[in-house]
Amino acid sequence: MTYSTSIPPPFPHPYSSDLLEYGDDDEDQHDTTVNQMLVPRSHQEDATLILNNLLKEYDKTLRPDIGGRIVLLKSLKLLPSTESSEYQIDIIFAQTWVDTRLRYNSSSMRILTLNSNMVGLIWLPDTIFRNSKTADSHWITTPNQLLRIWNNGKILYTLRMTINAECQLQLHNFPMDEHSCPLVFSSYGYPRDEIVYKWRRNSVETSDQKYWRLYQFDFMGLRNTTDVLTTTAGDYVLMTVYFDLSRRMGYFTIQTYIPCILTVVLSWVSFWIKSDATPARTALGITTVLTMTTLSTVARNSLPRVSYVTAMDLFVTVCFLFVFAALCGHSPICTYCKHFWWRHTSTNSASAAVISPPARPLHYFLPV
Repeated sequence: MTYSTSIPPPFPHPYSSDLLEYGDDDEDQHDTTVNQMLVPRSHQEDATLILNNLLKEYDKTLRPDIGGRIVLLKSLKLLPSTESSEYQIDIIFAQTWVDTRLRYNSSSMRILTLNSNMVGLIWLPDTIFRNSKTADSHWITTPNQLLRIWNNGKILYTLRMTINAECQLQLHNFPMDEHSCPLVFSSYGYPRDEIVYKWRRNSVETSDQKYWRLYQFDFMGLRNTTDVLTTTAGDYVLMTVYFDLSRRMGYFTIQTYIPCILTVVLSWVSFWIKSDATPARTALGITTVLTMTTLSTVARNSLPRVSYVTAMDLFVTVCFLFVFAALCGHSPICTYCKHFWWRHTSTNSASAAVISPPARPLHYFLPV
């Protein structure tokens, strides 16, 4: 099942520069606020000259400092919402790294704020989402990409995406189940000795939850981890974000639990009906059994097709057994009552025949 999510509010960019050993933390934090001013008109020629010089001998097919030290990346996500076994999420994915080839000297501009046209001219990390089924980037009205280059070679690249990711659900406790849905990403081609991913402090942020569309779940929180994936091609740094969800009971309480309980109670009404009222007791029993069958089918349709038994299956099965037992209990009770009535009637008839004196012949009362 696929569920849509709400569009998050405008993405803030409160990045601090704890990424590498480059730059001063306080200065970078001030320079990367969302209120960063664009390049003044009087500096357009300087910006053009800087970009031309940077790209003059730049080879975007090579990663920064190839053959030298490892390139460190840090990632940040804005995560608005998640849902069920296949969930859809709208994120803004941000990556920061240092490319020493893009260093420049300029006293007037410490930061170049660029649009998507510049993205295709520089090297970008080949980050992929490993558990995604489909993923689309937003292109209306222009590609939703942001690129910033600092004079020390640090780069900030953000991209807005919509991802359909897989979430393996364990429904043994359904509908009282809790889940942790992951979003896993890593480099596609660069192993750990080439690229290392690291989380920023406070690296995962969420939009306002009132815009989320989690109709059946409560969002309990999120957590991020870092692992190493070992393959024949090398060891890759694996970054994972887990969304902790807890299912809401309200819908299932109203649609399944309360109707099943009331149906069981209704089946017990037949015990207060006279035992000789066979049509009434039979009709009530059959009606409750059919009702439980319908409720069982509806309850099963509300969750994915799984081969194991869930908590709701056990509850509905127990309710069905109670209702079926009430129907089946009518036959032995009716048979026992008839047998008891017959024995009681036979005993009374025999007692009356023994105790009552024989009737005298009629001629005894006739005068002689």
